[in-house]
Amino acid sequence: MELSYLDIIYIIAAVAVGWFLSYIKSRFEIRTHKKELKEYKEHLNRQMKLTNEGSKNLEEELNTLKKENENLRVTVQTLGQKPGRAEIRLLNIYDGALRKMMLKAPGFSSSWEVSLQESEREYEDNEKGLKSIMKKVFGPSLTQNIEMPVKPDENKETFGN
Repeated sequence: MELSYLDIIYIIAAVAVGWFLSYIKSRFEIRTHKKELKEYKEHLNRQMKLTNEGSKNLEEELNTLKKENENLRVTVQTLGQKPGRAEIRLLNIYDGALRKMMLKAPGFSSSWEVSLQESEREYEDNEKGLKSIMKKVFGPSLTQNIEMPVKPDENKETFGN
């Protein structure tokens, strides 16, 4: 089988046309991939802007809350130093201690000291937390009775006559 010049030119032309068509197809695919990549970049850019704005808002809110917290702490300390507050604090501590002492009645002096120390600790805890709100609303005696309910008959049975 002999190849003539015309056959060789047809083969070369077919290879060139195939290469040219392949090149055009790859250009179209590259163009679509570039468009996709551009869309992804724009989407990523939008997401980063939104995240940045959200972070800034959260940071600003955190700073304002810190300032408010500090202002409230100073206000609470100031209100605690008003005239008469120390006496009210001591009265509430004594009230709590007396109620606990009545529950632990056998030895007056030792139970008084233990009750007084417990009441001081509780009062300091109450000034810092949720119990303080309940005490301010319901009064110190009512909240302590709710926390430690004891039937009077139980005291008589444990300590005897």
